Amino acid sequence: MKKGYYVSKVAQDNGDHEVHAEDCAWLPKPTHRTYLGQFDNCADAVREAKKYHNQANGCIYCSKPCHTQ
Repeated sequence: MKKGYYVSKVAQDNGDHEVHAEDCAWLPKPTHRTYLGQFDNCADAVREAKKYHNQANGCIYCSKPCHTQ
């Protein structure tokens, strides 16, 4: 089932822009995120986020399979 995904406009301390599913408790407020679209999985969403930011990473809470250390 597809979910909407967003990428944070604000980078983490390490430079990563986190990708969040629409139902994530840690989803940034609307002014600090970019809508990426509907995806079947976080890997596709992270790939799309890299079109906006060179460094993108899945959220450890809602996109754990796509989160790297």
